[in-house]
Amino acid sequence: MKNERTERGQSLVELAISLIVILWLLSGAVEFGIAFFQFIQLRDAAQEGALYGAIDPSNTTKIEARVRNASTKPVDLTVTTGANAVTVTSSVSGSGCVADSITVVVSFNHQVFMPFAQLFTGGPTIPITASVTDTILQSSC
Repeated sequence: MKNERTERGQSLVELAISLIVILWLLSGAVEFGIAFFQFIQLRDAAQEGALYGAIDPSNTTKIEARVRNASTKPVDLTVTTGANAVTVTSSVSGSGCVADSITVVVSFNHQVFMPFAQLFTGGPTIPITASVTDTILQSSC
């Protein structure tokens, strides 16, 4: 009878330790999932900008507007300042004529919510960058 109680207590201690590790790993998986979902949004927005840039590569204002208007969830792409700022850059290779390429880069700093994640990420944010290169189809050259 005495051995059964100590074994039951041992199982409870094992469960408590295992549960902490499992919950920590689960929160890490959720963190990674959110960051990956944000990357997909940034990549899709960069694709929108590169698509517009393939038709009008010299109009960087409209390229950026196309990126920023692509979506607002999970990252608000319209934010240009502060901790949640999204940066958009576009560059043209060569002279910007037909068959040259345009590259649109969209960047965002994901705010880490998982406790102790800074041990692995090196800081409170994870920089996420998406880059899309497209071929210029029309230009004034």
